[in-house]
This record gives sequence, structure tokens and C-alpha cells, in this order.
Amino acid sequence: MLEDKLILFGGTFDPIHLGHTAVAAAAAEQIGAGKVVFIPAKKSVLKNDLPKAGGSERLEMLSLAIADNQKFQLSDYELKKESPSYTFETVKHFQNQYQNKVLIHWLVGADCIDSLSQWHNIKELIKICELCVMFRAGCKRPSFEKLASIWDERIIEKLERNVIETPLIDISSSEIRSRLASRKDASEMLHPSVADYIRKNKCYLHNSG
Repeated sequence: MLEDKLILFGGTFDPIHLGHTAVAAAAAEQIGAGKVVFIPAKKSVLKNDLPKAGGSERLEMLSLAIADNQKFQLSDYELKKESPSYTFETVKHFQNQYQNKVLIHWLVGADCIDSLSQWHNIKELIKICELCVMFRAGCKRPSFEKLASIWDERIIEKLERNVIETPLIDISSSEIRSRLASRKDASEMLHPSVADYIRKNKCYLHNSG
């Protein structure tokens, strides 16, 4: 049984906000992980639209947002890939990097459950790592009932074991982009250094949200 636990947290992070870092910290505490690696995606494979901020901008904002937490690290692995970034391949990359000496946990939000069956090599992904579904405190615990009709009982049981309750923080990147595009203040949702970066670089001013 591997004792060292590593969390991988992927997403577009467009932009990274206080909700992202809060749930990552809460997950690390519950899982007992010594490290959380934030992995910005070039784009979501299941979505047609590209992130509003460029990869280098999102990488810089992430670097600023996580600088205060020694457990938080950053990887540009998916941004550097020419081909689409699949979670399965990213997990395999980190398993090779750590020579299979850590137990990898991949964080996803409860809103991803409906699309899980469309993920690349999803059944193998659930087998090789701990896919952790996060839900907000006060909200209904996520249900895997729809997946139970198409997947093996052992897969569902593993998903159920890895459900994580996180703090209730009502922040979304889309709301932040919408505010910024309307030239409204969104600094209370962002790490101060990220808010300052966005102001200086005039990010998201022309986004419709």
C-alpha cells in the first residue's frame, strides 16, 4: 500500500480564484496528501470554446495564487502538449515521473459526473488512480446512479469511497470574467496578486462571460 499521496488538480483555471485554492487545500487535508499539483489545460477536450486567457497568462496567475502554500505546485505539462490533453495520459505521466511511488488522486467537481462516461479511457483511469469527486458543503452528496447502469459495481464503489466534501465557496471563473468584462471589481474572489496581475495586464476586458 502506497503511503505517499499526491493530488493532481486539472482545469482551465480561467482565471484561478479563491474557490480553487480553498477546495484544493481542503482536499489535501482530508486525503492526507503532501502535495497538490495544479495542471492548467490548454483547453477542455469536451468543450469547443478555448480559454479566454492564454496559457502563459493562466500559468502566471496560477503561480501567483499558489505561492503562499508550500504544498501547492504547478505543472505546465498539458500546456506544452501539441495533442489534446487527456486525464488518463496526464496521470500516467505523473506515475512515471514519480516511478509509481505515490498514490495519485485526481480532483474533479461534482458537475463532471454527467460527462464522466465520455472521458477518454475512463474505466482504466478510475483503476489506476483515485478519482475524487468534490461537492460543496450544504449541497446534496453526488449520486452515481446513472453510471451504475453502465459500469461495474466495483468502479462505482471506488467512486463512492472517494467523494470529498469541500467548503461552500460560491465563486466561478465565468462570473469573474463577466464582471471584469463589464469593468466591475472582482478582487474579493481572487488572490490579491492575481487581481493585481489582471488589472495590470487588462485581462478579460473583452470577454462576454
